[in-house]
Amino acid sequence: MTLDDLLTRTAAGSADALAELFHEYSADVHRVAFRLTLSADDGEDVVQDVFIGLPEAIGAYGGRGCFDAWLRAVTVRTTLMRLRAGRRREATALHSGDASRTSAPDPVVERLAIEAALAALPIDLRAVFVLRDVEGYTHAEIARLLGIRAGTSEVRLHRARRRLRDFLEDK
Repeated sequence: MTLDDLLTRTAAGSADALAELFHEYSADVHRVAFRLTLSADDGEDVVQDVFIGLPEAIGAYGGRGCFDAWLRAVTVRTTLMRLRAGRRREATALHSGDASRTSAPDPVVERLAIEAALAALPIDLRAVFVLRDVEGYTHAEIARLLGIRAGTSEVRLHRARRRLRDFLEDK
């Protein structure tokens, strides 16, 4: 079955078509949501929110452009709305451990330090950083997604990188 057929059937209320779309795209939706929320549980909640609203939202897509990109944009907006509404659960704090005990850098410790640094960023800076440096969006695309100017996106990215660098140098 083609993507267009799946979308048409999903918009008409077919649970089977929605299940196929979920099977195909839920991992990508979760990946984007997790990178923005830094919480697997919140990522799962966003996946549910996106796919519950998908039958109605497909009308806004209307077959224009790449469905993958459109779905990522919906995921970003859903995640940011969720975070702004304050429904974010308290995540367990990540402990990076004492790096002075080892002579060589531990990749796990480094990854945890990066995650802690990202978690320390305010959501407006983290969102731009993740969308630009992790997801590969342009500043113009980020501006459209977040409802800001492209120049504001550039400034936020600069600030996010500086804060991350400062945070990681202190560790």
